[in-house]
Amino acid sequence: MFRKILIANRGEIAVRIIRTCREMGIGTVAIYSEADRDALHVQMADEAICVGPAPSAKSYLNVTNIVSAAMLTEVDAVHPGYGYLSERASFAEICGSHGLVFIGPPPAVIELMGDKAAARRRMKEAGLPVLPGSDGPVKDLTEALQVVEGIGYPVMIKAVAGGGGKGMRLVKNADELRRLFPLAQAEAAAAFGDGSLYVEKYLEAPRHIEIQILADQYGNVVHLGERECSLQRRHQKILEEAPSSVLTPAERERLGSLAAQGAAAVGYASAGTMEFLMDNQRRFYFCEMNTRIQVEHPVTELITGMDLVREQIRIAAGEQLGYTQDDIGFNGHAIECRINAEDPDADFRPSPGLVQFYHAPGGYGVRVDSHLFTGYEVPPHYDSLLAKLICWGRDRQEAIARTRRALGELTVEGIRTNIGLHRRIMQEKRFINGELSTRLLEEILRSPQLVTVPVVEAEPGRAAVSDGGGVVTADGATAAGTVAAANDIGESEIEASGRGGAAAPAPTAAAMAGDEPAEPASARVAGA
Repeated sequence: MFRKILIANRGEIAVRIIRTCREMGIGTVAIYSEADRDALHVQMADEAICVGPAPSAKSYLNVTNIVSAAMLTEVDAVHPGYGYLSERASFAEICGSHGLVFIGPPPAVIELMGDKAAARRRMKEAGLPVLPGSDGPVKDLTEALQVVEGIGYPVMIKAVAGGGGKGMRLVKNADELRRLFPLAQAEAAAAFGDGSLYVEKYLEAPRHIEIQILADQYGNVVHLGERECSLQRRHQKILEEAPSSVLTPAERERLGSLAAQGAAAVGYASAGTMEFLMDNQRRFYFCEMNTRIQVEHPVTELITGMDLVREQIRIAAGEQLGYTQDDIGFNGHAIECRINAEDPDADFRPSPGLVQFYHAPGGYGVRVDSHLFTGYEVPPHYDSLLAKLICWGRDRQEAIARTRRALGELTVEGIRTNIGLHRRIMQEKRFINGELSTRLLEEILRSPQLVTVPVVEAEPGRAAVSDGGGVVTADGATAAGTVAAANDIGESEIEASGRGGAAAPAPTAAAMAGDEPAEPASARVAGA
């Protein structure tokens, strides 16, 4: 087993990895930017080293400085978390060339599955169903038009090196294709350094269902069931649950077998996720593979009783799984709400600033993964994810009831958050009934439904801000009002706010975008 691991990430996921390492008796090294000097993951790690100034490109994406930090601190392995360098094959190769174990799949597998067109082709060869589309990247607009002639509109044009909804456009006719193709190319080139696109048939309102897999270097592969990830805004997930409320036992078994089959076909070794789309005729199509731990992995942990980060570390250390598919059991239902620092009343613009008060919910079946604390200054440089609220119940209805209760207790003052939106989702009839699709959240946000919003009493001299963007009083007086919760959707995740506190001036969405949720923090927490 490893003696010491460097965590090449920040915020919530860095804290999450440190906790598992501590339980396993493994030393930890945190890296941080100058903006994260007082971050929680820095305070919790056994050692910490600065790798550059605030911008991610100069710190959390600075391969030279990160590898130098790993060598300086004499670690055995590097855990990349999610986002940042977690799916960069070149980083895994560089780690290996310096005698560092990369806690993830082999670089060749990362490269293959990171090329969405190549992954699609390889999974088709392995027997997985895929959507009609181009067999690889299209050379230019002319070839894209030719492909669409064969499969018909609507289609999605997608970045080959894509992720996070970037370099992706829905196209409904030839004129739109001509207009949007160069825009998607430019966005993909800016985000990934590769403007290559492929074309795929678009499903109008599918369900997004993914399968968690674990595989070791000895050819053993198991799946840990599915996660329903259909609640999305602009192709970004905001709520996940496990298991899916719609799958039959036969469909669950088939999807799990397909996912394991695909992983085995590419020699996968680590934790990973196979993503599928299900159309309204209950047909499944491979979408992509994420070759890393995912933001939503806790819902799988709660229904299986397995620590996926621990399993990642064990596999990377050369251990066999030590169990078969027959040993994997599932218990109850879990729901995860992503809590983000965003302003719903300003097109979901990021809302950095000082957290004046933070209270996490507790009680049976409630888990909060976060780097947040009272007095923490949310920086403007990184992803807006603050916390993940994960609730377990014996069945889906109990999980929903527990999530409602926990959301009612969750309090964040001083910045805007999406807590109010999650509370609204928990009351939405279609969600309660399991009538999900990737379009549902958009429909909820655009509905003309009026929502009564309680406005919390603020301290004198501090503005009070309601959960859903309701009445604001500059003098801190209590007020109540009714607001139309019919905002259009904005950029990366969703929001409303927890308890009051005036929002700090927010930067543009681009200023905090780019990385998969990686988080901030500050102030030492003893024994956290």
